[in-house]
Amino acid sequence: MEEKNETLMALQELIEVVAKLRSPDGGCPWDLAQTSETLTPYVIEEAYEVVDAIKSGDKGAIAEELGDLLLQVVLQAQIASESGQFSLKEITQGISQKLIRRHPHVFGDVSVASVDEVRQNWEQIKAAEKGEASPDAQKFSAKLARYGRTLPPLTAAMKISQKAAAIGFEWENIQGVWDKFHEELGEFQQALAEETPERQQAELGDLLFAVIQLARWHDLDPSDALQGTNKRFVQRLEKMEAVVDRPLSDYSLNELETLWQQAKAQLAQEGSGE
Repeated sequence: MEEKNETLMALQELIEVVAKLRSPDGGCPWDLAQTSETLTPYVIEEAYEVVDAIKSGDKGAIAEELGDLLLQVVLQAQIASESGQFSLKEITQGISQKLIRRHPHVFGDVSVASVDEVRQNWEQIKAAEKGEASPDAQKFSAKLARYGRTLPPLTAAMKISQKAAAIGFEWENIQGVWDKFHEELGEFQQALAEETPERQQAELGDLLFAVIQLARWHDLDPSDALQGTNKRFVQRLEKMEAVVDRPLSDYSLNELETLWQQAKAQLAQEGSGE
């Protein structure tokens, strides 16, 4: 009970700190200038930093990043409450009630025999809550559109293509996927040479979607793949900076390429830059 009270007190302190930061009387000008919309990038950024911390296994980092993410929730609630939309009270009550509704096998008299059964019940209850039992909401395209709205683009593209393949909208073999990739690559190259920026953007999206299909056929995760490439790129730059005596911008392209190859080879030997 004492730990519970301390947790509630700590949460109340955070609420009060955020309210003070948003107070027109002595608050922080930056915090006062923020809106729900301007804070959206930080919600996404903090969520990714939580995931990165979890992957690192550093308990201190995990706790810190979860705190940063919690701050975004409290900030959004504070901004909404100032205009009478909703408060942290409605947020917490809403999620508690949702969890109770979607777990009738825990809070009700429903019996389940497996995790799959729990998942099926969850989806049925969720669909009923969101009015997804209507004919329009049940359309396949409507379901896929939700992935596009609510998931990061790479994740959404993979999910959409998986669902499409599950209903038979799929190539007969991997060669068909490669043919589509080369087709989209050619169209992208042509757009870059002849088309408007809007067409170039569209063709780039088509090319990326084709790459994701290749990843799906080979059971690869494009998000993890790109994250790994980002990490390796930065690691190589770190190695380059470790052996130079002035900023990298002071070196010629040929010199940078030599340093890059050395860094790549060194990381490969260490087993972290394949």
